[in-house]
Amino acid sequence: MIDLTLNKPVLEKNIRKAKEKGVIIPTFTQMQDPGQIPEAIKEKLKTIGLWDVDPLNLFRISWKNEPKASGGLYGRPNMIELPQCLTGVQARIICMVGKFFPTGCHKVGAAFGCLVPRLVTGQFDASNQKAVWPSTGNYCRGGAFNSKLLAVDSVAILPEGMSRERFDWLKTIAGEIIATPGTESNVKEIFDKTHELKDTRKDVLIFNQFEEMGNYLWHYQVSGSAIAEAFEGIKGTEDTFAGVCLSSGSAGTLGSGDYLKQRYPQSKIAVGEALQCPTLLNNGFGAHRIEGIGDKHVPWVHNVKNTDLVIAIDDADPIALLRLFNEEAGKAYLVEEVGLSPEQVETLSYMGISGIANMLCAIKFAKYYELSSHEVVATVLTDSVEMYRSRLEELRQEYGEYHTRTAARDFGRSLQGIRTDAMRELSYTDRKQLHNLKYFTWVEQQGRTAEALEDQWYHQERSFQGVQSQVNEIDALIKAFNAETGLLAGL
Repeated sequence: MIDLTLNKPVLEKNIRKAKEKGVIIPTFTQMQDPGQIPEAIKEKLKTIGLWDVDPLNLFRISWKNEPKASGGLYGRPNMIELPQCLTGVQARIICMVGKFFPTGCHKVGAAFGCLVPRLVTGQFDASNQKAVWPSTGNYCRGGAFNSKLLAVDSVAILPEGMSRERFDWLKTIAGEIIATPGTESNVKEIFDKTHELKDTRKDVLIFNQFEEMGNYLWHYQVSGSAIAEAFEGIKGTEDTFAGVCLSSGSAGTLGSGDYLKQRYPQSKIAVGEALQCPTLLNNGFGAHRIEGIGDKHVPWVHNVKNTDLVIAIDDADPIALLRLFNEEAGKAYLVEEVGLSPEQVETLSYMGISGIANMLCAIKFAKYYELSSHEVVATVLTDSVEMYRSRLEELRQEYGEYHTRTAARDFGRSLQGIRTDAMRELSYTDRKQLHNLKYFTWVEQQGRTAEALEDQWYHQERSFQGVQSQVNEIDALIKAFNAETGLLAGL
C-alpha cells in the first residue's frame, strides 16, 4: 500500500510553495479522463507547447493529448494499429504512443505517480529536499521534468552509456545529474548510488521506480483504461482482447495488464526482456542494447502472480528494425516491396528501441497462441526515435550506409522471420519461482521484509489490489491541496 499518512507541518510548507510557484496538480481521474479538466485550464493550454516547462503541462500527463507540438488539447488515446503485411500475423496489434506526452515519453506519468502522493501528504518537503530519480533513462527524465513543474529540486541518476539525447536534455532540466557505470543492464550500480546518497546526504528522498507503488498505480489506472478505450474504439463486433505485451523495465507499465485482466478476464499478460539478459526466462544475466529496460532482478512492483508468459527478444532485431523504420532506403522498401503507405511508414518513427522490442513481443505472442484476425493484442511505445538519432548515426558509422538489400535482409530476418523460441508460459509454480527471486534484491539488498514479500503473494488485498483501491483517496488529497493553494478557484 502507498503510505498516505499526513505530515501537516511539511504539507503546509508544500502548499505555500505551490501557491508561490503557480502549481495546480491534476488528479489521477483527470489524467484518465481529460474531459474532467476545468475549461479554464484547457483555455490556457492552447498557448503552451507540449514540452514547455510550465506547471500547467502537468495536465498533459495523459495518453489523450492531441498529437501536436503546441496548443493541443485532448482526443482519443494516441495509438497506431500495425498492418498485417508488416507484422506477418493475422492478429490485430495496437500500439499505444508515448511520443505525445511531455518529454516524448509516458514515464512522466510513472514519475507523477511516485512523487505527488508524497507531496500532497507532506512526506516529501519541497522546500528543502531534492527528489532523486534513479533510472535507466526515461524515468529520470520524467522525474526531472515533473520536479521542475512542481517547483521541486531534482537529482537524475542514469547509466553513463545511455544515449546522448537523454544527457543533453537533462542538462537543461535537472538540478544534478549523476552518471553511473554501464548501460541499461546495470541496475545494481544505480541502486548502489542511491544507497550512497541516502547514507551521505540528508537533503534527498529516493523515488525508486522499481519499488514505488505509485508507478504501478498510475499505469493501472491511467494506462490500463487508455488501452481499454483504444481497444473499444477499434474493435469489430467479433473482436476480443487477447492480451497485452510489455517489456519489464521497472514493471510499472505491467500494472495496466492487471486493469485489463479485470475488464477482459480471458486476456493474458506477457512480459518481455532481452534474450541477452534472460532474468525471467531462465534466471540469467548479461548486457544488451534495448535501451530503457532495466534487468537482472524482478522489480518489487511486478505482480508476477498475474503474469502468463515471458518473451525474450534478441537485441539484434530491435536495432536492425530501428534502421529499417527510419533510414530512407528502409522506408522506401516498406512502401515499394511490403505495401505500406507512406503515412503508415512515418508512424513507425513513433517506436524507440524498447517500443520495437514490445512490438516484437506482441508478434511472438500472436504466433505462439495462433491468434486469429478477430483477436487484438496491445503493446506500448514508451518513447520514439527522437531519443535515438545519435544511435542511428553510430550504426551508420559502424555498418555503413543503409541500402535496399539491407532493408530486405532486416525485414525478412527481424520481422517475418521472428519465431516462437525463447518463450516461457508460466504455471503457478513458475510464477512463484519468479516471485521468490525478489527476495535476493529486495530483502537481502534493499531492506524489505520477508513478510512483505509473502504478503505480495498470499495477501494481494494488502498489496496490489489494495494499491488499486487508493486512487480515490489520493485524488481527494490532491483536491484538498489545490483548494488550499486557491489557484484553481482563482483561474
